[in-house]
Amino acid sequence: MYALIAILIALTGIWALAYVGVSRALWTAVLAVYLLALFATGGLGAVGLLVAAVLFIPVAMALNIGAIRRRLITRPLFGLFRKALPTMSATEREALEAGDIWWEAELFQGRPDWSKLLGFQVTRFTPAEQAFLDHQVETLCGMLDEDRIVRKDHDLPAEVWDYLKRERFFSLIIPEEYGGLDFSSLAQSTVVSKIATRSLSTAVTVMVPNSLGPGELLMKYGTQAQKDYWLPRLADGREIPCFALTGPDVGSDAGSMPDYGIVCRGEHAGREGLGIRLSFNKRYITLAPIATVLGLAFKLYDPQHLLGDEESLGITCALIPASHPGVKIGERHFPMGLAFMNGPVRGDDVFIPLDWIIGGEPMAGRGWRMLVECLAVGRAISLPALGTAAAKLSYRMTGAYARIRRQFKLPIGEFEGVQEAMARIAGRTYLLEAARVLTASAGDMGIKPAVVSAIAKYHMTEQMRLVIDDAMDIHGGRTIIYGPRNYLGYAHQSVPVAITVEGANILTRSLMIFGQGAIRCHPYVRDEMAAVHEADPERGLQRFDRLLFAHIGYTSSRGVRAFTHALTGARFAAAPVSGPAARYYRELTRMSAALAFVTDVTLGVLGGELKRKERLSARLGDVLSNLYLASAVLKYHADATRPEQELASMQWAVEFCLNAIYQAFDELFDNFPIAGVGYVLRFAVFPLGRPYKAPNDRLSARIARQMMEAGGVRERITQHVYLGRSADDPVGRMEAAFNLLLRTEAPYQRFIKAVAKKQAKGHTFEEQLASCLEQGVLEREQADLVREYERLRWDAIQTDAFDPSELAPERERQTPAVRREAAWPRRVVD
Repeated sequence: MYALIAILIALTGIWALAYVGVSRALWTAVLAVYLLALFATGGLGAVGLLVAAVLFIPVAMALNIGAIRRRLITRPLFGLFRKALPTMSATEREALEAGDIWWEAELFQGRPDWSKLLGFQVTRFTPAEQAFLDHQVETLCGMLDEDRIVRKDHDLPAEVWDYLKRERFFSLIIPEEYGGLDFSSLAQSTVVSKIATRSLSTAVTVMVPNSLGPGELLMKYGTQAQKDYWLPRLADGREIPCFALTGPDVGSDAGSMPDYGIVCRGEHAGREGLGIRLSFNKRYITLAPIATVLGLAFKLYDPQHLLGDEESLGITCALIPASHPGVKIGERHFPMGLAFMNGPVRGDDVFIPLDWIIGGEPMAGRGWRMLVECLAVGRAISLPALGTAAAKLSYRMTGAYARIRRQFKLPIGEFEGVQEAMARIAGRTYLLEAARVLTASAGDMGIKPAVVSAIAKYHMTEQMRLVIDDAMDIHGGRTIIYGPRNYLGYAHQSVPVAITVEGANILTRSLMIFGQGAIRCHPYVRDEMAAVHEADPERGLQRFDRLLFAHIGYTSSRGVRAFTHALTGARFAAAPVSGPAARYYRELTRMSAALAFVTDVTLGVLGGELKRKERLSARLGDVLSNLYLASAVLKYHADATRPEQELASMQWAVEFCLNAIYQAFDELFDNFPIAGVGYVLRFAVFPLGRPYKAPNDRLSARIARQMMEAGGVRERITQHVYLGRSADDPVGRMEAAFNLLLRTEAPYQRFIKAVAKKQAKGHTFEEQLASCLEQGVLEREQADLVREYERLRWDAIQTDAFDPSELAPERERQTPAVRREAAWPRRVVD
């Protein structure tokens, strides 16, 4: 019995020490005390103690005395690591090191401090920002007709261009001292998002000058003279900027850029001086056809060593007037048939002065670092704003349409099949808005969120794709017909644009999220890599030695924590709140520990080979991403004024993320390339089987119905959707019908029932309504409301039809076409 108790105490102690993650010295001291306690209580005799000491003391010395440990253990491993670590290109290194790590590091390291998350101060709009949203943005949206912009004019109206410049829409990020608006990141995101609910073409036009481009590069890296000249002109719209990075052979791999510049002497403005002779061929450049100033990325070479000893200086960014001799600009691409300006930029043998480099000569060759650091901020704002806008518009319009549109004598939102798709729209939109608010606010905290921006860009545009697909399915024919009434068609048309720009989604998922996260967020890997490549091997060995054994302790602790949480259902994990949300904090802590453990085992087993195992990397990235998205949902719910109204939406979104985490782990374990390792990892993380499933039908039905109800969560997550100013607006007509239905539903239902039971006589709507009035089913005021609602309902579900000449080939058009308005016929109501 004594032996059993001693073994249990030993196992419990080892488990507890590993769970907490104590130091080697404390491990050694506790084991020594345990052996002495066994001897003192008679569990271990003198001979047994001597044997234990002979075994224990050498091991303790080897692990705790640095010189012995390095000679026996670390040095051989150090050599293996130097051989195993893959080489890293300069562009890869700069991309990995750019930007900051933030909340995602807490999630990656297995012990998230939830008080940090809840303590983040989400940005609140200043009075100036709120006024701009309420007035300038609202006015702009009222000026826009996306159907005409895209289908007919292929451009914004002249008065819209003038308004954008006059009201300084292109200066959201420029400081006030230069004439800009100097808005917060969240305000910038919200401005773009609201415009996008009315016109994607206009939103992209506003977005690009305020994202990665000349303005941001000048603010962060420009010389004072460059700032003083260019920023006021960009702020008031005298100059329209574009930035040229992508080319025929250059997409995600900027290191393969063939565009180049040669440092040489040449003549500019009648004076000879030092400059750069450029050759470049760029494409997909937004605003290029109308740009007056071109930001250009190219590789800079100095074969005559006019600037120094180096010949290949690296990627460099310069600012060039579009009218400069040799620059060929003005042609247009036609991206997905949308109307925002996009086109190629070319130049051959173009000479520019050296001081046109952004930041001047000291920034020659430092362009890639400049770009990726700015991208870390801009990518966290722009595409997430567009993705969320499409989802919010889909949420609001689908909810209204599902309550207004009737089939088989019921609103289509009452059918379970429709509710299933509606729930996906509702839950994903809640998730997207939560992630948008938290991610954009990071920029306002002074963070350049490199990994988080990649997560946001990929997952928020992918979720947008799925939300729009569901919304289109529910609307059916209502949104597949282009025309002034269609509020979703152009958003659906634009999906591939969002998926492609600012980092192709496939490569963002498979290379960037986990690849950058593993190095930047891990507490040891980055420093271990630096130690291995230390110029002084002995110094590197000492540094590697300290890191390696701390890393081993970290991995052991995360493995024990993951297994403990798995066995106990995460009941012992900390939660910062009580109530229904507490369980989700605990489950995310469990999955955070699992990610930390699985990551280290994967890195340890595969080493540099993991760089080429993109599917595995993508799945680990999916785990990290969904941890971040779920935590954003919890933060958004915690910040709600009435969180009880949003409980179902929060639950659906977090359960969706947990299920996605399980699926990513499940696929990783099934496909682990070394036999047996996947089985061991699965047992460590999911010893009791599958813990998470997709949100259940009851929860899905609840959030689907909330889409069809005024107030509550519907109002909060769609508060920045442009709702139109009249019933002629595509969104406004649906809103008008929905709002009147809320006042009219009871008498309208009585009317519908009277018609269904043949109590209402007649064949047309007016005859049936008059019959209900005569029989006392409705009072006069109620009948008037029912008539008005039926008129609005009928108008809201119509699609556009055109005179044949309007859709004829251009050469066959004789006279301006007149669109046929959908009349409100006299018909039978089912």
